[in-house]
Amino acid sequence: MTPITQVEGRRIALSNLEKVLHPETGFTKGELLHYYATAAEALLPHLHDRPVSFLRYPDGPDGQLFFAKNVPPGTPDWVATTEVPRSEGPARMVLVQDLPSLMWAANLVTEFHTPQWRADAPDLADRLVLDLDPGEPATIVECCRVALWLRERLAADGLTAYAKTSGSKGLHLLAALAPTPSADVTAYAKALAVEAEADLPGLVIHRMTRSLRPTKVFVDFSQNAARKTTAAPYTLRARAAPTVSAPVTWEEVESCAAPSQLAFRAEDIVPRLERHGDLLEPLLDTGRAGSLP
Repeated sequence: MTPITQVEGRRIALSNLEKVLHPETGFTKGELLHYYATAAEALLPHLHDRPVSFLRYPDGPDGQLFFAKNVPPGTPDWVATTEVPRSEGPARMVLVQDLPSLMWAANLVTEFHTPQWRADAPDLADRLVLDLDPGEPATIVECCRVALWLRERLAADGLTAYAKTSGSKGLHLLAALAPTPSADVTAYAKALAVEAEADLPGLVIHRMTRSLRPTKVFVDFSQNAARKTTAAPYTLRARAAPTVSAPVTWEEVESCAAPSQLAFRAEDIVPRLERHGDLLEPLLDTGRAGSLP
């Protein structure tokens, strides 16, 4: 029989709690649900009012991975949804607004990905994101060097950068913006990437061409496009180990000398929250939002 649990008055059916989803450590679905319950206070504000794309991995990272952008069949009527514009016509997507919705979605076994805009203002970005992706043998160590350059460059334009691991190999930089057309943010982010490549020619590449990327850090500016999404802070990633896209301090970025120093798993997050709080909380403060030059 599928267990039923009550979360803030909502009945949620939980399935396959003993199923191993992250084979490197034997991390089960039950542990995944526990992680999201304990990280919810930090995670939920970063999902709130943002249409969520689910990257599902119900059989673990070695099984089928697939994006689910539309409201999934069988979604409870108490889960909030919103209409979003698409080139082929409007569609409906899920909003994860509260703990019951988060636990229902986590039971699907998914990464959480969000756009840089909120549901009430599609195509108006309220944050900028730069995805730093290392080409082997480069690692997150090289990403940190690029991140420090970008932090100073953004600061010169009046923007405050915050960092998180991607939960995979790289690093994400984010900055809060006053609502700005996504196309303008994309153009600005591309100009930054081009400038970084010119100033750090042996280290940075701004083009996605795979053959150009070994040994360098690809500064992916494209996730600022209105139709793109980025892994949300605190989401688990579909990897062999239960790695998390975890906010980090600039001191950690500055001192990073080995990839293991910025590799965080589910069990690391609550202690980090107790020690640091939510390092990305300033992104939620509209009073701190900057404007593009």
